[in-house]
Amino acid sequence: MIKPETLQFIKDVAKHNNRDWFAENKERYEIAREDVLSFIDLLIPELAAIDHHFPADMPAKKCLMRIYRDVRFSKNKDPYKNNYGTSFRVKGTGLPEPEYYLHIQPGDSFLAAGFWMPEAEVLKKIREEIDYNTSEFLDIIDAKSFNNTFRLSEEDKLKKAPKGYENDHPVIELLKLKSYIAIYPLKDEEFLKPGIVDKLKTAFEAVYPFVLFLRNAVVQ
Repeated sequence: MIKPETLQFIKDVAKHNNRDWFAENKERYEIAREDVLSFIDLLIPELAAIDHHFPADMPAKKCLMRIYRDVRFSKNKDPYKNNYGTSFRVKGTGLPEPEYYLHIQPGDSFLAAGFWMPEAEVLKKIREEIDYNTSEFLDIIDAKSFNNTFRLSEEDKLKKAPKGYENDHPVIELLKLKSYIAIYPLKDEEFLKPGIVDKLKTAFEAVYPFVLFLRNAVVQ
């Protein structure tokens, strides 16, 4: 679980997003960061036990994303992120891999899994797999464990059928997706309760068949 002070710190970062304030509160940042790393340490073995592609010895520090923003090409010049982002990604395979991602941001936290805006060749393979094995994919996303927890992101969804598919395809709305991401919204108070690790473990179990389908689509 996460300490209330950790969530409060990230709220304060959003309110006072400047280098002077951050320098004055560097100790709070270090304490909050260690709290999040300890939380990630609890999640890693749970995920590794479900998805054997994810290494159980993955250091938490390699999962936690930096709080510092790259502002070089952004109109938003705030130097710090207003969230803790954790990427549970398989390392060193040399192949595209679906990712598990935990986003902790007061008022907008979520667990996600899948491919966000994959490259054209990866997206093509996913669509082909859904086309070839439609019933299998529908069984996965219609399963009670998945459907009661996750929703599919429709961010930047195509307005027309992708090339090679007809508008009357039975799952054309799924084939129009440009990202294949399952999202599980989380409330702030859930992170403050001891049961959050078990809750996320259950979510990992529910989304694993979706991740496996995407993985198999890409590696074939």
